[in-house]
Amino acid sequence: MIGIFDSGTGGMSVYREIVKLLPDEKYVYYADNAHCPYGEKTASYIQDRARVIADTLIGRGADIIVVACNTATAAAIAMLREEYAPMRFIGMEPAVKPAALGTRSGVIGVLATAGTLKGSKYLTTRGKYEDDVRIVEHVGSGFVELVEQGKLTGAEAEDTVRRSLQPLLDEGADTIVLGCTHYPFLMETMQKVAGPDIRFIDPAPAVARQLVHVMEEESLPMGQDSFSMELISSGDPEPLRRIYEMIGG
Repeated sequence: MIGIFDSGTGGMSVYREIVKLLPDEKYVYYADNAHCPYGEKTASYIQDRARVIADTLIGRGADIIVVACNTATAAAIAMLREEYAPMRFIGMEPAVKPAALGTRSGVIGVLATAGTLKGSKYLTTRGKYEDDVRIVEHVGSGFVELVEQGKLTGAEAEDTVRRSLQPLLDEGADTIVLGCTHYPFLMETMQKVAGPDIRFIDPAPAVARQLVHVMEEESLPMGQDSFSMELISSGDPEPLRRIYEMIGG
């Protein structure tokens, strides 16, 4: 069984890519929406929540866990790997490399939460490429809340997205990394605000491929079960149910 968790519904953007590669698996997804968003929370707070969630997922039978949250990856994945070994945890990787390789203007933007932008994983990755391209950053203020409320399009979504996206566009960014798993659900609105010449990079497909690689490496069974999904919310279950149904669950 594959366990997946996020601060809320955003990790469903990762699940959406995983299930394309592993359609015949059993899944359990934990949305910690009673404590969402994680972006401004302390690392110790997120680590405490990660322990509670890991215990829950393991108790439900998870053989491997995807931390489908950039902020939780930054704050807690090292701790999870140490305290829960040999359980394997798959985290989110900042997609700076493909952005750096694909930019035409030489400027890439990173949209993420404050916690992700301060995390050592992101800072290390940025350091590898900032001599070759200019990297500009902005917090996607209000993006998580829009997704949790199901407001993915319309005037309010466009106004919120524009406030955080425009500073990156003004700096000349032509390729923008999505550093939060909630953000892909706003792709239609982001593309409308930014225009057709701006490319957005969602790291979820690469995370799904890494999960398959690790499962093969660990000889975890794949494709031997019929599909099932258990949805768990620490708060209101409606946002998770709505997003799950939207992506075809």
